[in-house]
Amino acid sequence: MNPRPASSMIEVITPIWRRVLQRPSAGVEDNFFEAGGDAPLARELFAEIAQACGRDLPRVLICQAPTLAALAALLEQPTSPRLSPLVLLRAGAEKPPVFMAHGIGGDMMDFSRLAQHLPAPHTIYGMQAKGMDGLDEPLQSVEDMAEFYLDAIRKIQACGPYFLIGYSLGGLVMLEIAQRLWERGENVGLLAMLETYPDMRYLPPGQRMRLMARRARRRVSEVRQLPVREALSRIIPNRFRTSANRRGNEDRQPPGGLSFAEAAEQVREKAELALAIYRPRFYRGKIKFVRAGTPSYFPDDPAAVWAHLAAGFEVETVPGDHVGIVATHFESLAAVLTRYVEESVRQEMSPR
Repeated sequence: MNPRPASSMIEVITPIWRRVLQRPSAGVEDNFFEAGGDAPLARELFAEIAQACGRDLPRVLICQAPTLAALAALLEQPTSPRLSPLVLLRAGAEKPPVFMAHGIGGDMMDFSRLAQHLPAPHTIYGMQAKGMDGLDEPLQSVEDMAEFYLDAIRKIQACGPYFLIGYSLGGLVMLEIAQRLWERGENVGLLAMLETYPDMRYLPPGQRMRLMARRARRRVSEVRQLPVREALSRIIPNRFRTSANRRGNEDRQPPGGLSFAEAAEQVREKAELALAIYRPRFYRGKIKFVRAGTPSYFPDDPAAVWAHLAAGFEVETVPGDHVGIVATHFESLAAVLTRYVEESVRQEMSPR
């Protein structure tokens, strides 16, 4: 499907915008988030735009183009826009900014509601995976991800204290960024890791065996409830399925790069590889760790995994499972993270 002519783009997306946001009218300078938009609605908005305009683009672009006019201008470009490694999730009046990193297969829109519920008056940036725009090759090691993001962070904040929050795989990336900052003599004011664990092979033996048994039971239970075709897709390793799918999609790639669906699939594949090969080193600072109250595919006791790998380690539990702490129980998580930020600011301001 060919993109619509540029002159009609604002007319095409305005009714989509009104329908998704359930608004009777919309002005060209209306802001998506101020009109009640969030991550699920952004997904719906871009799905409808893809059908109407033939442009399969990442929903996180709504952060770069949050108004009707800006989004139409973006869609009028003949090629896919390049994503910035840092996405502004919320502007704030106080320094330092807070940087957040998402997990495997996610994007920064997953943090949109969480960021809006952080009452601390700091600017919040989300770190966006390289390659999600379909124009660049994704990174395939945690160390490379950390260096890539740290270069972007240093352009915004030249010196510490740095406030770092990472969810799932993003916690490993933030840990590695904190390691590099320590090595450069910089001050890490906060390192918060949310439901973050290394690959199973690096877990203590007892936890590894219990986790393998739990995962096997859950996988069997889930597969039994699926149709045969979908059950087979769960059994075939992801790296084979993604490679095969990508070969099948080669003839359908848009001229500006991969489609969003193809790019997201490739980013996830490389992220899974990064997780598999990353081995944490001892961290000389303190880790604030948030675990999910409902256990899923991850260890019950994060202290058994991390306490010996950090000079200081504190654990707090919030409602929800691995996904739900961000997607559903974001208000509880926001309250904990706000307290962490406020405590870190007070510590930085107190005489040493």
